[in-house]
Amino acid sequence: MTEPDRIRVLIVDDHAMLRRGLATFLLSFDDLELVGEAANGAEALHLCGQVQPDVVLMDLVMPNMDGATATRVIRQHHPQVQVIALTSFREEELVRGALEAGAIGYLLKNVSADELAEAVRAAHAGRPTLAPEAAEALIQAATHPPPTLGQDLTPREREVLALMVEGLRNAEIAERLTVSPSTVKFHVSRILSKLGVSSRTEAVALALQHDLSTFR
Repeated sequence: MTEPDRIRVLIVDDHAMLRRGLATFLLSFDDLELVGEAANGAEALHLCGQVQPDVVLMDLVMPNMDGATATRVIRQHHPQVQVIALTSFREEELVRGALEAGAIGYLLKNVSADELAEAVRAAHAGRPTLAPEAAEALIQAATHPPPTLGQDLTPREREVLALMVEGLRNAEIAERLTVSPSTVKFHVSRILSKLGVSSRTEAVALALQHDLSTFR
């Protein structure tokens, strides 16, 4: 029987190796218990109803359903469940999106085991935890004027945009940059958002018109 004082944790990430690592981490803390793993947001929604976790460790960039969307739906249907965004990305839009969706914490994947354990305990108690890098991104966004077109693209986004201009599709870009297709999809989505366009064709046209693909 599960001890009543143990915090039930659900891990959501599309990388199996990372899920295994997080599962191993949970085993080293007597007050934390792994109750399930999901590879995307849709699976997380299904499991929340089944295993009833206390805290969800939620990746944000995943196929089928992204972490922010899953967080919003989980908080709507299971308000007692707290969600901690656990991601490799620190950009302001992603931080704000996760918090607006209802996440109580935002941590980067380079967080230590002890820090993550404390964040899980804090979330269970209703206390927020925000990585310093995420807090800095929000402060920067609040204190700096909007950049001119293309200047807010990260180096990686400029790489992706340049490859889009070359005519490469997501799978080809992923192979060229040695990243996952879901990561490329995320970058493309952010590029479209930052350029204020709704399609790859518009983004490429704008990049050519303003020489944005030469920013690398």
